[in-house]
Amino acid sequence: MKIHHLNCGCMCPLGGALFDGYSKGLTAHVPCHCLLIETERDGLVLVDTGFGHNDIQHPERLSRFFRVLNNIQLDQRLTALDQIRRLGFEPADVRHIVLTHLDFDHAGGLDDFPQARVHLLGDEMQQASQVCGWVEPRRFRASQWQSRLNWEFYEGQGEHWFGFDSVRPLIDVREDILLVPLAGHTCGHAGIALGTKHGWLLHAGDAYFHHWEVHGAHRRCPLGMRLYQRMMDSDHRLRMTNQRRLRELILAHGEEDLEVFCSHDPWELAQSSRQGAAL
Repeated sequence: MKIHHLNCGCMCPLGGALFDGYSKGLTAHVPCHCLLIETERDGLVLVDTGFGHNDIQHPERLSRFFRVLNNIQLDQRLTALDQIRRLGFEPADVRHIVLTHLDFDHAGGLDDFPQARVHLLGDEMQQASQVCGWVEPRRFRASQWQSRLNWEFYEGQGEHWFGFDSVRPLIDVREDILLVPLAGHTCGHAGIALGTKHGWLLHAGDAYFHHWEVHGAHRRCPLGMRLYQRMMDSDHRLRMTNQRRLRELILAHGEEDLEVFCSHDPWELAQSSRQGAAL
């Protein structure tokens, strides 16, 4: 198994370090951390897609509110499609896509890989298909995924993994790739766990946004990200409970046999990209 860490989108909201904790200018820099996994038996597996080709060509697929608030940088070169081609692969080589959830910045590239099977917790599709309130119609953009036919939906029940009770291995995927329910940000939000010869990786999606939230004895988060996460919470109490569980998991296991990272922390993306080794 070889894992490529890709940035499949960039958002630059106002606030600089007050938003992301790192930037020195007036704007923050928030990536969309996706994974491309080269497997020996299952072809390519893509974890999240970031923004896709059709989002770049037709920005109206995205909510105007989030385009402006997040100052989304629509760059074709950042799409998973372009990056996979630059690595020497074709879209048809992507056999499976595993989604942490269906937010606009995680599922926009589904159209670019029409032959791939898409794996998702069933609760997520239920929430995205029955939107209510003000935020949900703007975060879940049906045009990004409604034409897909080849889905695999999973219930939040299964095996045990590092103290998490409900984990499902992927159907027809022989590698150790697991869906780990981490609800709160959305009802069907999941982390994606990868078993490698050096230990486990957990892509925690949007269970947290900033490294300090779970990598330390006490939670810290820049003001901008804290407010943004609260606005996007489907269940704030449950998200905070799962953050605490992740923090306890990391403190118990360190980085020796378990690496945890999220979707939107630029420091974590840079660290993972530097490692970028065959796993």
